[in-house]
Amino acid sequence: MQNQETELRQIRGLAMISKGDNPIVLGNNLYLVPSQSSDNKYTVNGNGLWSCECMDYKNRKQDCKHIHAVRIWLALRDKIKNSDTFQIKESIFEKPTCAFCHSFSIMKHGKRKCENMVKQRHLCKDCKKTFIEDKYFKKFKGDAKIITLVMDLYFKGLSLRKIQNHLLQFYDFKVNHETIRNWILRFTSKIAEYVDNLQPNLSTVWHADEMAIKSKGKQVWVWNVLDESTRFLIANNVTDGRNIKEARQVFKKAKENVSAIPIEIITDGLPSYSKAIRKEFKSSKQIGGTLPVKHTQYESIRENPHNNKIERYHGTAREKDKLMRGWKGNNNSQKLLDGYRAYYNFVRPHQALDGLTPSEASGIKIQNRNKWLGLIKTSMDSTIEKKPIKKVIGYEIKVFDKEGKPINKKNIKTFFTDRKKAEEFVEFYNQVYSELQFIITIIYK
Repeated sequence: MQNQETELRQIRGLAMISKGDNPIVLGNNLYLVPSQSSDNKYTVNGNGLWSCECMDYKNRKQDCKHIHAVRIWLALRDKIKNSDTFQIKESIFEKPTCAFCHSFSIMKHGKRKCENMVKQRHLCKDCKKTFIEDKYFKKFKGDAKIITLVMDLYFKGLSLRKIQNHLLQFYDFKVNHETIRNWILRFTSKIAEYVDNLQPNLSTVWHADEMAIKSKGKQVWVWNVLDESTRFLIANNVTDGRNIKEARQVFKKAKENVSAIPIEIITDGLPSYSKAIRKEFKSSKQIGGTLPVKHTQYESIRENPHNNKIERYHGTAREKDKLMRGWKGNNNSQKLLDGYRAYYNFVRPHQALDGLTPSEASGIKIQNRNKWLGLIKTSMDSTIEKKPIKKVIGYEIKVFDKEGKPINKKNIKTFFTDRKKAEEFVEFYNQVYSELQFIITIIYK
């Protein structure tokens, strides 16, 4: 009978952990466990003999469900802590060299126990000196596993203090929440600088929209530009208002980030968009006097074409806009948004893309399975060279049959310098040759 009662309390303790009622560490083997029948919390003491403040333990003097819950939670924490799930394989790093003489003749030489972790020590066979090799995370309190985990948890919606508590509970790693904030700002800035110079293979249709969020108690506007086919978030920008000048800023960033110009931009009915697009894409020296971008505005999400794809992105982003709270000023908020853009494009898989990330759908792959580490590694190794914006010189007409095979029509004009004439040509010939398909592609200089 006693074994059955013990087993029953073990099952109840496991149920508590399974539904997320994890103990709170008070220190010195003291834990606070929430009651399952009221708002009370019981203190469990793990010093020597286990004890609990609940009536079940006081009456029976045997381990209650709260004690079993703490024991199960500690066992799970130790298992996660000692598992290889978050371990970073050495093969992703370049072979380390001696920190003193830069020799490749090195060997592992024990480990160095730091305040919160253990780091590998190396011995140089040439100069006989020992050193700690940490190429990408020098002078940081955390290692690759900790820092990339912090960034992933943050952009998945956990607050700085919740991450701080998570590291303490599961990794016995003590770190201030302001240190976590500095890690995020430091590495997202470096990653953003790198990814802004990549060249994704995008479609010729962009979606643009703005949304209001709260930052430090003040309403600000976040502007976003999204590619239609790959869902690649091309650019975002934080402003205080929604005038023409502020609308132009995000389109200027988009042109710089992908060094390309679309055929069409779809927006809502905000008047600032029309003038901003005209001014930002009108350079006659660049495009021979023709406006290369068709601007389509919609008044309702039921209209076609609509802006549902970027509205869907806003639904995802709004789940994370609480991250903006507590960040001082638009400058830090912009750095945060750049980090979220990297997360959205390179880390987060999309169901609409069959599990691919937008970067993978646009032809950019991060080789490392730990995508945050892959981004940090490549961004710190890369020499950033700003590429010039491509110049539009005309529009080429390509012809395909029903099976999607290209067809060469020698008697049909296939190149135009004016976008409107190219569109009229395609509309006419798509009606004449219903069995064929005519597509416009932009030709860059």
